[in-house]
Formats: sequence, C-alpha cells, structure tokens
Amino acid sequence: MGVRCSKVSLCWWPSHLPSNLHPSDLENGVLSEAGSGLPVFREYSLDQLKAATSGFSRDNVVSEHGEKAPNVVFRGKLDDDHWIAVKRFNKSAWPDPRQFLEEAKAVGQLRSEWLANLIGCCCEGNERLLVAEFMPNETLSKHLFHWENQPMKWAMRIRVALYLAQALEYCSGKGRALYHDLNAYRVLFDKDGNPRLSCFGLMKNSRNGKSYSTNLAFTPPEYLRTGRVTPESVVYSFGTVLLDLLSGKHIPPSHALDLIHGKNFLVLMDSCLEGHFSNDDGTELVRLASRCLQYEPRERPHVKSLVTSLLPLQKDTQVSSYILMGLSQETAASKQTLSLTPFGEACFRKDVIAIHEMLEKMGCKDDETDASEVSSKMWQAEESLNSKNHGDAAFRAKDFTTAIDCYTRFIDGRTVVTPTVYARRCLCYLMNNMAQEALGDAMQAQVASPEWPTAFYLQAAALFSLGMDNDAVESLKDGTNLEAHLYRN
Repeated sequence: MGVRCSKVSLCWWPSHLPSNLHPSDLENGVLSEAGSGLPVFREYSLDQLKAATSGFSRDNVVSEHGEKAPNVVFRGKLDDDHWIAVKRFNKSAWPDPRQFLEEAKAVGQLRSEWLANLIGCCCEGNERLLVAEFMPNETLSKHLFHWENQPMKWAMRIRVALYLAQALEYCSGKGRALYHDLNAYRVLFDKDGNPRLSCFGLMKNSRNGKSYSTNLAFTPPEYLRTGRVTPESVVYSFGTVLLDLLSGKHIPPSHALDLIHGKNFLVLMDSCLEGHFSNDDGTELVRLASRCLQYEPRERPHVKSLVTSLLPLQKDTQVSSYILMGLSQETAASKQTLSLTPFGEACFRKDVIAIHEMLEKMGCKDDETDASEVSSKMWQAEESLNSKNHGDAAFRAKDFTTAIDCYTRFIDGRTVVTPTVYARRCLCYLMNNMAQEALGDAMQAQVASPEWPTAFYLQAAALFSLGMDNDAVESLKDGTNLEAHLYRN
C-alpha cells in the first residue's frame, strides 16, 4: 500500500507585478512599491484577525517569537491563504489609539529583505494588534540554544550577524534607529532560512511598556541610569547577540568581557565550532563584540561600521541559507501552509521524545479483545495478550528493543491487531533508527484505522527520517485535514 498524497500548494506574496494588474490597484493597497513583493500597510478588522487565528486559539500561539504574556504572538492565515504573525497587546499597553496607529503606520512604511515586515494593524476598542509577515523557521534562540539535528555552522552565524547589522543600518537610514530589547528571540528565519529582524521591536514603547527584559545583566548600562533607549543602546544589545553567536549560550556581558580582557576569549567559543573557524576570524568577531559592549556609549561603534566589519568575515557566500541551516527548502515552505497540531509539529521535527510522551498519554485506540478469537484460541490468545502487556510496560519504561520483541509476538499471534500497537512499535523502530520498518507499521496503523490522524503523522515522521521530505509533507497535510474534519464533526 502506498502513502496517500495530495498536492500541497505554496502560498507566497507575489514577487513581481502581474501583467493583468491595473495601475489603480497600487492605490487600493493591493501591492506595495514595485519590487518589494509585499502589500502596502493596511488596517485589518478585529473580525478578520479573529478568523485568521481561529479566535486567537492557544494552538496558534507562536511562543518562540519571544513575546511574553500579556503581549502574545499568534500564527494566522488570511482568506487569501497568506500566513501572518499577529501580535496582540495587553489592553492597557497602548492607551492612546492615535499614538498606536501613527507608530504602526510609520513602521509599516519600512520594506526590507532583512526585516520580518509589518503589513498591517488593528485598533478597535481596547484591542491593539500588529500584523507582520510570518516566518516559518523559528528563532535564533531556538537554533542556537535548543538545536536538535545540528548546531548552527560558523558561516551561518556570521551571516546572521551581517544580516542583523544590515537590518539595523537600513532602519537607522529610514529614521528608525531605536530598537527595543534586541535579542536572539527577535531574529527570525524565513522560508529560505534567511535571518530577519522582527519589526515588532521597532515600535516605540507605550507609557506602560518596557524597552528591555527584566534580566538586568543584559541591559545597556545607560538604560539602567536613564530609562531611555538610544542608538548606542541598540549597538550594545547587538553585542550581546554576537556573544550568543560566538558561544552558543546566553553569557552575561560582564563575564564575557572579563574573559576577553584576560585573553581567555577562546573559552567563550562554542565547543561545537572547534576546527571550523580561523583564529583570526574568531579574534575579529570577539573584538567587535567587545567594542559593542563598552560601558561608555560613545566608545561603541556606529551601526554602519558593524556592516563594514562583518562583510570581510563572510564564508560560503554562494551557499543558500537553508542548506547551511540543514533545512529542506520545500519542506520548510510547505510547513507554512499547515497549521500543525502539537503531535504533527513533533513529527515534523522528528522529536521522538515528544512523540513517545504523546502516544503514552493517548492510551489505546479500539483496544478490545476480539471475542471470537479468544473463545476459539483461548491459550494462544492469553499468551498473546501477555506479550502485549509486557510490550506496553517496556514502552512506558522506554525499553524500546524489548517493546519491539513483545509487540512482534503479539502481532504474529493475532488475526486482528489494533492501530495503537502498530503506532507504538512504529515509534520503537524510530527510536532504534529503523525508519523503513517504522513506515511499514505506520501504514499498517492506517489500514487498521483509515481515518486516524496519528497514523498519517507517524508516516510523516518515518518519511522525514528516510529523507522523503515531499511525501512526508503530504502525510502531514493528510493528518492535519483529518484531524480538522474530526473536530468539525
């Protein structure tokens, strides 16, 4: 039996003006200035954004964007199938609606390949919402501190630093030199794996907001004295991001500077990078970070000189970002068209630990003993059930090799097998790097229960492990559609 597939459509902003577009469409907000490929800034209604985010569903919260409650970011999809990120502020964050609209429109005039651009807002009653491009490949914090498949390569870290510096230089040139709470959560990755600076930090803070997080160790010293953000404060924060890139950890600047001054800067470097960069390049980046973190603001470099310093350090410039990041470009793009459940998300990431926890909590599906089988083969049936019970105990104890043996004896001794057994043995196979066997069990689970979303999700996990990313995305879509259908009914 083959894997059920359907064509996944990729929905992106148009990259050029269509030939049938009337010039008046530009005035009506269909497209922005030629070449940007983004719609002009517009105001959305609250109903539109509620529909796009499924009523601001908890399932659509994008916690990786680094926005903490009460200012939460949601993933959403508009009626035209474009994906968006929606930041919903606390009701008291922007008490003056005119100030909010003016700020949003000012930031919305920016258009850059280095930004996750702001494309709209909503200001109705007490609601204050910002609408930006959705970035499907998570944050710098995720890829630096919580990586799963591979650490970020040196060439990609240097590219992130350059793109971030270019974003800040662009904003400064457009009169938006101030950026609030610049950190690794604010750097997002687009469908091609390219780093983008979140536009949300460009909004001037309301009277109830704070420009920096409560972690004082990473706050520019002058902000602690005056409570004001300056262009020099932004450069200081850029220095903390350089430390993140160098070390793969979130090291307090004071500690890092002590190591640098003691000429122990190599201790700063991420051990995963050993042998992948030259001492000259490492020294130059450490020196730049040190200059950015100077106590006196006037001693820090101008944002323009950050770009000048980083350009000569670039490596593998002809290699696409998604390759350096270890991402499948088509898979990453296809994920953007799906609103994945937690189980689907775990299978997309091949997070076998999370899959195990969810399967264990899920319990057994249709796990009743077949009465006719028991009555005709009582002894064999009892022995078979003991094998299953032992398999379940081993599964809970994460003894996956024993679980495979027990489940196999159970399956061999039964004429009817529940999908749960196949699902659990599938996960055990994945834990033992037996992806082909795992795929077979996931497909058998689908045979046993054709409308069970879990069977399709597990097929996706196995297919990803086999490097069959396109088929895996199709299985994810099938599982997502089935689960949505079940919820509707």
